Amino acid sequence: MSHSYDGMHELPYEGSDNELDTIEQLLTQGITLHDQTQAETPNRPALNTQEEDDEDSSVLLEGDLQGALALYAESAQDMATATVELSLGRHFACADFCNQAVEKAVQSLSLLRSGRRTSYNHDLRTLGEAVGAPASILDALEALTPFHPEAFYADTPPEEADEVINAEQASQYIQYARTVMRWARDIVMKA
Repeated sequence: MSHSYDGMHELPYEGSDNELDTIEQLLTQGITLHDQTQAETPNRPALNTQEEDDEDSSVLLEGDLQGALALYAESAQDMATATVELSLGRHFACADFCNQAVEKAVQSLSLLRSGRRTSYNHDLRTLGEAVGAPASILDALEALTPFHPEAFYADTPPEEADEVINAEQASQYIQYARTVMRWARDIVMKA
């Protein structure tokens, strides 16, 4: 069954007004970056990588602030969608968007620090470990890992997905995702 938003009812939002203003600004106005000269860019150490021909070489990897901000904005959109899905009673969709939101938020840190996304196998805890997330964030990531559709649908038929997760659980997943989002936002937005 398809649902549409009629604009007459307020959707629940439990974040702060400042957080809502920041998200709204990112979604409506985009992001403007100040010009940085090469001299202002901090030196980053050369990292060893292995090329396809198995020769070792040193490559200077630089962070990608613009990419990190853009990916974090996508993450914020997914978080807003998760909240809408919860209000519509689509509990698996809510959990799935929470999973996607935190993946993008953590990947934004990877872009910020190394200029590329980190490879991983949909285990969000592993992804968090790769970017040096603290234990509380790793726990939240671990709680959201099972909701990648590929993994979830391996054990649950799609038509039963919303029956497996109740509204209280979906609300908890939103809280886990918000915790990760705030942590990542504090790093990305201050870069």
